[in-house]
Amino acid sequence: MNEEPSNVSHDHETDEARSEPARRWKNLRWMGLAGLLLAVAVAAIGIQARRHDETQVTQWTQDAAIPTVAVIAPEQGATNLQLVLPGNIQAWFEAPIYARVDGYVKNWYFDIGAQVKKGQVLAELEAPELDAELATTKAKLGRSNAEVKVRQAEVEFAKSTYERWKGSPPGVVSQQETESKKEDYNSSLARLNAALADAGADKGDLDRLQALEDFKMITVPFDGVVTARETDVGALINAGKNGQQLFRVADVHKMRTFVQVPQQMSGGIHRGLTADLALPQHPDKMFEATVVTTSHAIETNARTLLVELNCDNPDDVLEPGSYAEVHFKLPSAPGMVLLPTSALLFREEGLQIAVIGPDNKVELKKVTLGRNLGTQVEVLKGVAKTDRVVNSPPDSLAAGDVVRIAAQPATGGKQEKVEADANAK
Repeated sequence: MNEEPSNVSHDHETDEARSEPARRWKNLRWMGLAGLLLAVAVAAIGIQARRHDETQVTQWTQDAAIPTVAVIAPEQGATNLQLVLPGNIQAWFEAPIYARVDGYVKNWYFDIGAQVKKGQVLAELEAPELDAELATTKAKLGRSNAEVKVRQAEVEFAKSTYERWKGSPPGVVSQQETESKKEDYNSSLARLNAALADAGADKGDLDRLQALEDFKMITVPFDGVVTARETDVGALINAGKNGQQLFRVADVHKMRTFVQVPQQMSGGIHRGLTADLALPQHPDKMFEATVVTTSHAIETNARTLLVELNCDNPDDVLEPGSYAEVHFKLPSAPGMVLLPTSALLFREEGLQIAVIGPDNKVELKKVTLGRNLGTQVEVLKGVAKTDRVVNSPPDSLAAGDVVRIAAQPATGGKQEKVEADANAK
C-alpha cells in the first residue's frame, strides 16, 4: 500500500523532465517566427519608402521640366510720348572777325560780353606799307591827270589846225599837207586815249587802296554781343582767314538748336512740333523751342536726321555752344501698346512674342514694331492689351509648351496678379 505513491511521483518527475526541452524549442520557434515577421515588415516598410521617394523624385523631375515664366500685360501707349535727345545750341548769327589788311593793332574798343551795334568800330589797325602805297598811287594819279591835260591841249591844237587846212580854198595848200595835219590830229587823239587809260588805271588802284584803308577800321557786321577777343594792342596782324582771328560776334536775340534724331524716331518729327530745352546750368527752367526745318536726308554713318529748332532768347539767358536735353512730345500711333524689349523673341520667322493661352500653353505671335524707346518698344500689330505676355522668355520656348506662371511677375508693363501653380497641371 505504501509503495504506489512513490512510483507515481517518480513518473511525474520524468514527464516534466521530458517536456522542458520541448517547451524551449517551441519558444525558440515562436521567437524565430516573430523575428522573421519583423524582418519582413522592416523590408516591406523600406521598399515602400523607396517607392515613395522614387515617386516624389519622378514628380519633382516632371515639375522641374515645366519652365517657370514671368507674365506682364501690354501697356497702353501714352498720348504724347517723351523723346529726350542731346542737342547743341548755336547763335542766330555768329561770325569770326579777321583783318583784311596787314598791320598792327593800334587800339581795340570792345571786350568780351560787350553789346555792339552794326557798324561800330571794334579795333583800329596801323598799316604803314599800305599808307605808303596809297601815297605813291595818289602821286602817280596826279601825274597821270597832268598828262591827260597836256594831251587834251595837243588834241585841241591838232584838231583846229586840221580843220583850217581842210577848209582852205583849193590850190592854197596841197592835199599832202592836209593829210599830214589829219595824221597829227589822230596821233594826238591816240596819245590822249593812252593818257586817259593810264589815269583810269591809277584811279582804280587808288580806289582799291582807299578801300583797304577803310579796312583798317574793323567794324561790327551785325547787332550782337562780343563772345571772343583774341588780340591786343601792338599785335602783328596778317590779312585774311589764314591770319589770326581777332574777334567773334554773335547775334543771340534768337537761338538755333540742332539735334540728331535716330532714323526710327524721325517719322514723328515735322515742322511746327514743339519741344522743351533743359540746360544743366538752369535746372529749374525749361525753354520752349519749335522745329523749323530738317535736313530731309538721313546721315549714312549714324543713320540720323538733322533737325533745327528755334527758340526766343529775350533775356540773353541761352548761350551759344551750350548743351541741352531736347524733350520732344511725339504723338503715339492709334492702338499702339508698349512692351519691354526683354519680351521680344528673335526667331527665323521674324520678331515674335510668347503669349500664355488656355491651360498655360504657350502661343507665339508675330509682331510689328514702331519706335524703339530704349527699354521699351512700340508694338503696332500682333498683340492685344488683354494678352498675357511672357517677359524674358527662354530661348528654347516653343509653341505648345506648358509653363508655370511665377508668383512675382517681372516689371516692364502692367503687372498681372496671378497665383503660382494655380492652373498648372
